[in-house]
This record gives sequence, structure tokens and C-alpha cells, in this order.
Amino acid sequence: MITATSSAQNTAQAQAAGTSQASAVTSDFETFLLMMTAQAQNQDPLEPMDSSQYASQLAQFSMVEQQVQTNDLLSALATAMGSINLDELASWVGMDVRSASAFHFDGQPVTVFAQPDLAADATTLVIRDGEGAEIDRITVPVTDTEFVWAGTDADGNPLAAGNYSATLESYKDGELLSEELASAYNRVVEAQVGDDAILLTLEGGQVVSAGQVTAIRTGT
Repeated sequence: MITATSSAQNTAQAQAAGTSQASAVTSDFETFLLMMTAQAQNQDPLEPMDSSQYASQLAQFSMVEQQVQTNDLLSALATAMGSINLDELASWVGMDVRSASAFHFDGQPVTVFAQPDLAADATTLVIRDGEGAEIDRITVPVTDTEFVWAGTDADGNPLAAGNYSATLESYKDGELLSEELASAYNRVVEAQVGDDAILLTLEGGQVVSAGQVTAIRTGT
């Protein structure tokens, strides 16, 4: 998978950069220690260094040591976070997820889910093609929340495979109360990390965030 490979490469590069930085800081740390030791050995015994200068250098010594430890910790965290992201992304691929979005029709009946308005006395399921054109209007019971679409147009003719969407319209006394985009299951073919969410590419090309998923099942 391209996304997983890219993430793995980014993680490896981050680890290499962290290792290089840690090595540089460790080298500086050792150089500082050698310089301080040489300074103590070669100072004029008649005019020894002021103790306050030693204290200042010891403080710098401690800061360098803490920087080395911090870099090591950050490198370990980056490695752990990269592993978690890859594992989480991989777990999505191949799963069937339910979300309020278009769905892919492959010739088999499709089950869609929607909640009618509680005040409704009539409900209609509106089917649209991938371009948004209306192709059928189906009267459905106001008590149902799960509907099976056979994949035919208003005249009962089978439709071609492709992306479709379903909207449930709720009415009361002939007045439209609400329109709800129905949810359906789609296979996840790719997962990637977005700016603030995991983005899932579905088999029909639709992209939804993981936060939009309301149910998951094993791909069949």
C-alpha cells in the first residue's frame, strides 16, 4: 500500500535524523567533558579558577546531559507513534465501514440505513446516481430504519454498476420535514493520516474520515 510505505519511509527518516542529532549532541557532551578536565589540570595553582566559574560550567555540563536524554526520549516516542499509526491504518484496509455517503453498487442489492423524522407520517427514499441525478423515488414505511435497494430505476430496469446515493425524505401532512443522507457499507481500499483525522478511501473512490464511520464489519 502506497500510504503505508510512505509512512514507513517517513518514520525511518525521522529515526535516522533523531539518531544523527543524538550522536552530534553526545559528541559535544564528550568534548565538553574533555575540555573541562584539561582546564582543571592545567590551571595556574597560584591563580586558581573562581569557583563560580566551575559552578557555571557544571550547570552547562548538566544541560548538555539533559539534552542528550531528551533527544533519546523524543526519538523513542517518534518510533512508537509511527508504529501505532501504521498499525491503525493497516487495520482499516479491507474492512467494510458504514457511513453517510455514496455507496458502490456492483449488481447486488444494497442495504441502506436512515432514521425517519419522529413526527413523519410518510417517508420516501430517493435514489441518485453518481452525478446527483434523481433516478427513483420509493415510498417506504415510516417505522423502518433499514432499506434494501434492488439496484433498479423507476421502471424496474437494472442499473449499471457504479456509485449511487440514497436520501430519506420525511413528510407530515404533505410537508417536507427533513432530508437525511442514508448510510451504507463500503469496502476500505486505502487509509491515510490527514491533518487531524484518519482518512479512508472507499471502493467507489469516496473519501470519508474515520469519525464519520458508525459501524464496521469484516469484509466479505
